Amino acid sequence: MEGKQLRLRDQFRDVIRVNHYSIRTEKSYWYWIRYFIRFHQMKHPLDMGSREINEFLTWLAVHRHVAAATQDQALNSLVFLYDKVLDRPLGDIGDVVRSKKPRKLPVVLTHDEAMRIIERLNHPDHLIASLMYGSGLRVTEACRLRIKDLDFNHQVITVRDGKGAKDRTTLLPTPLVVPLQKHIGDLQKAWKQKDELYQHPVSLPYALARKYPNAGNSLEWQWLFPSPSLSTDNLGNVARHHRHISSVQRAVRRAVSEAGVGKRAGCHTFRHTFATELLKRGNDIRTVQDLLGHADLRTTQIYTHVLGQGFAGVRSPLG
Repeated sequence: MEGKQLRLRDQFRDVIRVNHYSIRTEKSYWYWIRYFIRFHQMKHPLDMGSREINEFLTWLAVHRHVAAATQDQALNSLVFLYDKVLDRPLGDIGDVVRSKKPRKLPVVLTHDEAMRIIERLNHPDHLIASLMYGSGLRVTEACRLRIKDLDFNHQVITVRDGKGAKDRTTLLPTPLVVPLQKHIGDLQKAWKQKDELYQHPVSLPYALARKYPNAGNSLEWQWLFPSPSLSTDNLGNVARHHRHISSVQRAVRRAVSEAGVGKRAGCHTFRHTFATELLKRGNDIRTVQDLLGHADLRTTQIYTHVLGQGFAGVRSPLG
């Protein structure tokens, strides 16, 4: 079975990269595929089907008590495997015991709390946090920005290959224009001087490295927040990746603790706060939806409940 699993791994990797999925999705999907195979005592997926998938997903909910989003991710992984890789689309998998989706309102910060946290961050993490709060970016989106994604003339940021493999544009806040221009100026100076940071090309998406072999060394394709260390890209070449997401998350957690805000906040809290602040200031909810990149308006509407705006104008009898 080990040889068959290795061949399946290679087959899966080829297909998911042809379909332009992110590396994080690739790792996540393979984790659940491997988990599924091990759950069924190393049987090959071709020897299994809807019944075995039903058993696996039900077990995750009943015995592992996974969150609803986690169970959905496991299902999506197996649907991709059977549909795209094995060319054997799944039919009805039957009644699966679903994980419950508890409705929880997101934690949000006040403007002052957000700024207190950002002020405690060092460079460049304070810029990344400022973009999460000022532009509504996810931490992955902020870390993956390249120099070419910032348009200072129109004060627009282009988010490439965001959640759901979609591109979108969002605000480039005025207070960040000068700090970001200075940051890019420092990167440009090091790039021109062929600093050690730029001795290797940056990692590039999909087949771009083959199509444009010099793009990885050009200024516009440089990461806005490059990693201080080198890594290996999808093709096995040594390249420079963007700043690691976990390092930003750790820095933000420390800053939250130091700021003493008394809330369970993290990187994503800045994005929640961006949305609530825009709605609080009277901005249209559909505009906020577009800036956040939400496919469904109902996802954005959760912030109206955070603000207490979801009651159709009803007032308490106390006034």
